[in-house]
Amino acid sequence: MLLFFSLFSSAKAQELSCRYGFGYEISNNPNWGKDKLVITSVYANSPAEKAGIKRYDIIEEVEGIPITENELDDIYLFLNPEGKDIVELTIKNISDGVRKVKIDKECKSLLSLSEYQLSTAFSMYAVEYSHERLFSCPFVTSTTKEPVDFAEFKTFGFFAGNDGQPEIALKINELIRKELTDRGLKYEPAKPDLMVHIFYSFTKNRNYKPKTTAITAKDAEKAEHVYRYDITDDRMVKLPFLPPDTNESDTEYFIKLGFRLEDNKFVTGRVIWESEINELLNESFSLEEFASVHIPLMSLQYPYLKYGRNVQFRLMKKVYNYTGINFNIDNISEIASVDPYSPAAVAGVRPYDRIDAINNKRMDRSVKKFTDAYHDFLVNTLQYKDENTRFTDANGFPNCMYWDTLQYPHIVKAFNNKKNLTAFSYVFYFAPFINPSGANTCSLKLRRNRERLEYILQPEIRTEITIVID
Repeated sequence: MLLFFSLFSSAKAQELSCRYGFGYEISNNPNWGKDKLVITSVYANSPAEKAGIKRYDIIEEVEGIPITENELDDIYLFLNPEGKDIVELTIKNISDGVRKVKIDKECKSLLSLSEYQLSTAFSMYAVEYSHERLFSCPFVTSTTKEPVDFAEFKTFGFFAGNDGQPEIALKINELIRKELTDRGLKYEPAKPDLMVHIFYSFTKNRNYKPKTTAITAKDAEKAEHVYRYDITDDRMVKLPFLPPDTNESDTEYFIKLGFRLEDNKFVTGRVIWESEINELLNESFSLEEFASVHIPLMSLQYPYLKYGRNVQFRLMKKVYNYTGINFNIDNISEIASVDPYSPAAVAGVRPYDRIDAINNKRMDRSVKKFTDAYHDFLVNTLQYKDENTRFTDANGFPNCMYWDTLQYPHIVKAFNNKKNLTAFSYVFYFAPFINPSGANTCSLKLRRNRERLEYILQPEIRTEITIVID
């Protein structure tokens, strides 16, 4: 049972939606949080993040009541105690053990539209900065069948240390050390609870039989591309892997990478967790690059294993301008609310102010007019997209493309054309294809009753990148 839990709960009488900002699911894993709630994602700039909650924290209790005492159907209500804006959770993880955390609900009007939501609604203005993508990895991951609590293991070290190790082994070890440290484990080479054993190879296939006919351009075009997310460089990379059902005789190279964690505390040598990946190639490939892409992704299943094979990941990326303004959905030119301490609040912008223009672009149009203009804009600017960047997003839309860098001057003109109603492009105003000047400001022309006002805001660029196992 999977519940992605941004905790939007409706309070109809007050027309509010409230969230904590984390995703969770009920664990079936005997090694991590069995029959309890495991946090699978924590959203940036959310109450959960501010409270110090981390991915894979186990929720043991809510307001002092153990989670297992409640029926699964009541979990949503259980996590939203009536009349409480601050909720106390009892959390367990590797590094901190069991601790109590108080978390504030973040509530907004159901009729308001935040800048985070705008960055999604108008994502095709800047796919480079706002998109969701799915990708999969053929990992084979397993854990011990014994009901060992992984929270009992606090430290780790590497077999043979670092002395005399090949350079590639040292680099792989360093990647693993970073990931395990991020999970809350402490590196302790002297007498660790866990020993890390790595294995890797890049070999030429002795049975490979080169094709006698050359591959045509048409065949190459039909070939599937493998994309995976490189966490280190924050980018999707295209990799030259062959389909898994490729005949062995058609495969020139094999590449393999994996690591296991062995018990060094209770039962010496017992493998408690192991993951590996094998790929087929017809060209040489760097083991170092292979490891830098895949070690962080493999490690996402420790200490909480969901899938033994073929893991699918969801990448959610949002980079957008934040001023703290929330717009009234029924009257889009009206400010529904202003987040406390935000750039807009500090500047003096108030709820119920009417916006005449953002960055000199008119706001006196209906939601439908903005939506229609947005669709027309996308059709009319399709010629400025780079077809080499085409991908299918997580919602199944197949024609997501970045802007062609050589066409930036034309794209800027399109954004500045008043007929295109691109006022909400301000959420991406830092982008060079919208604002080549580089001065990331937001000018607002407002009406407050009969008074006309103008504000120049300095937005905060928010970057929210989340990878979850789907």
